[in-house]
Amino acid sequence: MTRRLAVVGSGIAGLYAALLAADAGVDVVLLTKGSLDNSNTWYAQGGISAVLAEPAPGDTVAAHIADTLRAGAGHCNEDAVRLMCRQARQDIAALQRYGVAFDTGEGGAGHENTENDGGPALGLEAAHSAPRILHAGGDATGARVAGALIQAVLSRRDEGRLSLLTGAHVTSLLARDGRVDGVEYLHAGRHARLDVDAVLLSTGGAGQLFAQTTNPAVATADGLALAVRAGAATADLEFFQFHPTCLVSAATAHPDRLDGPLLISEAVRGEGAVLLDSGGRRFMKAYHPDAELAPRDVVSRSIALHLAKLGDPNGHVYLDARPIEQARGAGFLQQRFPTLTRRTLDAGIDWTRELVPVAPAAHYWMGGVATDLHARTSIPGLYAAGEVACTGVQGANRLASNSLLEGLVFGRRAVEDFLSGGRGWDASRGSDAPRAASAAGGLRLTHASAPLPRNAGAHGAVPAALEGAIGPSGAPGGSWPSSFGGGDVAGEPFSRGALRRLMTANAGVLRSGELLASAAGTLAAWAAVVCPPAVADSADPAVHEDRNLLLAAQLLVSAALNRAESLGAHYRSDIPEPSDHPSSLRPKASLLHD
Repeated sequence: MTRRLAVVGSGIAGLYAALLAADAGVDVVLLTKGSLDNSNTWYAQGGISAVLAEPAPGDTVAAHIADTLRAGAGHCNEDAVRLMCRQARQDIAALQRYGVAFDTGEGGAGHENTENDGGPALGLEAAHSAPRILHAGGDATGARVAGALIQAVLSRRDEGRLSLLTGAHVTSLLARDGRVDGVEYLHAGRHARLDVDAVLLSTGGAGQLFAQTTNPAVATADGLALAVRAGAATADLEFFQFHPTCLVSAATAHPDRLDGPLLISEAVRGEGAVLLDSGGRRFMKAYHPDAELAPRDVVSRSIALHLAKLGDPNGHVYLDARPIEQARGAGFLQQRFPTLTRRTLDAGIDWTRELVPVAPAAHYWMGGVATDLHARTSIPGLYAAGEVACTGVQGANRLASNSLLEGLVFGRRAVEDFLSGGRGWDASRGSDAPRAASAAGGLRLTHASAPLPRNAGAHGAVPAALEGAIGPSGAPGGSWPSSFGGGDVAGEPFSRGALRRLMTANAGVLRSGELLASAAGTLAAWAAVVCPPAVADSADPAVHEDRNLLLAAQLLVSAALNRAESLGAHYRSDIPEPSDHPSSLRPKASLLHD
C-alpha cells in the first residue's frame, strides 16, 4: 500500500523533498499558502556552500566543518554539522540532475575555478577558509535553484506523480494515538482536511516578527506555531540573525516609492561608504575603532544603540556611498555594484547623489522545531527541515551559505526516514514504504535514531504555557530607559505593526532583561485577546498568521529571557559577552549576498 506524505512549504527543503519522495513512489501532497515561488529561498541572493568531489585547492570537508563550528560560537551540534558537510556533494549533484545550472568559469570577483576545467565556479565568503560557494546566475542563486525545482514539481504534477495545492494555508496538525496523521488547511475560504502517514514542515522562518526584514511577507512562523501547538520541542529560539544594512521599506522612508527588501552588502562599506544618522553625523567611530568595517553583528548593534539613544528604535540611518564616486570617479558604483545600482534606482534612489536609508533587518532564525539527524521532531509522524527546523547545525550564528545546504540535506534525510517507515519513532512499526531509491537523489534508507539538540525544550499545554502565560520575568536592569523600548506600543491593541515595533525595540538586535520583560507582559496581554479558541475557526489566513506570529514572539522572548548571557546573535546589554569569551575570538559569520 502506497503511503502518503504531506510536505508543507515550497522553499528549497520542501520542493526538494517532495521531488525525492515522488520519484521514490510516495503519494506526495505539496501544500503552500502562496504560489510556489513565495519563499525565502526564491529571494536568497547568496549561494550554497559545499565541498565537492573536486574542491578548490586546499579545501576539505574537515575545513568546512571547522568553519561552521567556529561561526556557530561553540553552540553547534557537531554530529549534525559533520553529517551536513560530508553529505553536501550528493545533494548538489541531485540539484544538477533536477536542472539547476551552477555558474562555471571564473565567475567574476570572489570566484575561483576548481582544478576541473568547466567545473563550478567556487566563491569565497567571509568566515569560510577556502572558496566553496556555488552560485547560479550570480546573485540570483535562490531564484535559479527554486525555479528549476519548481519546474520539476510542475512536471511531476502534470504526470500525475505529485499532488499540488497552492493557496493552501495549513492551520493545524492532526494526530491520533500520539502520532501526526494529517493536516487541516484553508483553501479558497473553506476548511479542509488531508489524511496522511506523515507531515514534513518546511515553512521557512519568521522575519515578519520585526519592523525590517529581508524575508518575504509569507515568513510568519506558521510551521513553528503548528509544531508547538502539537506539543513539539523547540531549541535555540533566542538566536535570530540580523543583517546591519538593509534598504528600509517604502512605508518608512519614502511613502511615495515602492521597493522590496534589499541587502546592501558590506562590500559597499569596504569601498568607502559611511553611515550617517538623521542629523548627517557619522556615528560608527564612537562605537568601534573599525567604524563601518567592524564585524557585522557589531555594526547592527551599533546602529540599534544609536537609534535607541536618539529615541527612535524603529527608525533608520543612512548609507552614504557618494564618497566612493568622489574618490574612484564617476561610474564606479555602476561598474563595481551593477545589481545594487539597479535595485536602488528601482527604489527611486540614485545613490551616486542621494543617501540610502538603511536599518538592521531580521534575516535568519537559527532556532526552530528541534529535530534529530533524520529531521524527526519529538512527535512521531512529524518531520521538519529548513529554517523552520533546528538541527543544531547553525549554532548561535549561522555561517554564510549554509542555510540552503541544510534545507537540502535534511529535507532528503526526512524522505529517507519516511521511506524506511519512520521506525526511529517506533521500532515495532513495520515498513510498507516504497523501496525504490530516487534516481535523482540516490536515497538511502536510514533507521538509527538520534537525539534531539541538547537544548531542545518540550512544550505541552500551549494555551497555558505559551500563548498568554509568559510573564515578566528575567534579569533586572537594562542599559536604557524603558522609553527606548516598547513604550510606543504600550496600551495599543494588537496589530501586526505594533507587534513588529515591539519586537524590534525590545527583542531585536539589542536586548536586556528589562526590555524583554516589558515585551513579555505586552505579548501576554495581546495573547489573551488574539488567541482564544475561536481564532482557529477563522477563514481569514491573516488571522492565523497573526496568531502564529504572536506565539513565535512569545517563544523568542521567553528564550531570550532564559539565556542570561550574550552569545552569537543573542546580545544582552545587561549581561555583555566577556572580552575573553571564546566566541569573541572567532571570526564572525558573513551573510554576504545571503
